[in-house]
Amino acid sequence: MPSQTKDHFTRTPRTTVRRRPARARYDRQTVHAILDEALFCHVGFVVDGQPFVIPTIHARLREVVYLHGSSASRMLRTLAEGVEVCLTATILDGLVLARSAFHHSMNYRSVMVFGRAREVVDLREQRRALQAVVEHVVPGRWADARHPSEAELRQTKLLALALSEASAKVRTGPPLDDESDYELPLWAGELPLRLTPLAARPDPRLPGGIAVPSYVTGYERPIGPGRPKPEV
Repeated sequence: MPSQTKDHFTRTPRTTVRRRPARARYDRQTVHAILDEALFCHVGFVVDGQPFVIPTIHARLREVVYLHGSSASRMLRTLAEGVEVCLTATILDGLVLARSAFHHSMNYRSVMVFGRAREVVDLREQRRALQAVVEHVVPGRWADARHPSEAELRQTKLLALALSEASAKVRTGPPLDDESDYELPLWAGELPLRLTPLAARPDPRLPGGIAVPSYVTGYERPIGPGRPKPEV
């Protein structure tokens, strides 16, 4: 296992960014912030020579990323066997419109994590992980929701992936055109994008008199390093 420092991940052959290395980030703060802001991740693994990439909800607690799902999940059952896994999370911050089609791009923040997951069997860790997953999606919801029963825990499989090999890649800023193209009479620039919640829709079976919680009416994702601040 690669050695770690307090504030940075140690680069490995798998985590070293080779394409546009100036965009690489190896500090824990950036990696943590992207994982915390991204609502879901993609998990890549191989079964009998066939690669699969599956989107799923995740949550980070300190230096561990938790994944959860049905105990019948092929992905979780396979990962629990200790196969190599690649977890990625990406946040799209904007479209970059250049003067040339070739230089169009996107502003983004992404993370890649490599390793082998372990199954969580300790009951206390299971509950902490499930709480983290709920709070990752909607901070404040765990205190309101009914907590998992013993039967529900038996139907749930939880995996922990240590943040041992990880790196981030970030693009920000305007388009990078060829110098000769800057004189073209074409608009160029950035079109910022952000996740914006719409008005909440109550469950049709919700009894009257139950107000929408403040964590729903005021919902927003955390703002981490590198994310453009919304204009007021």
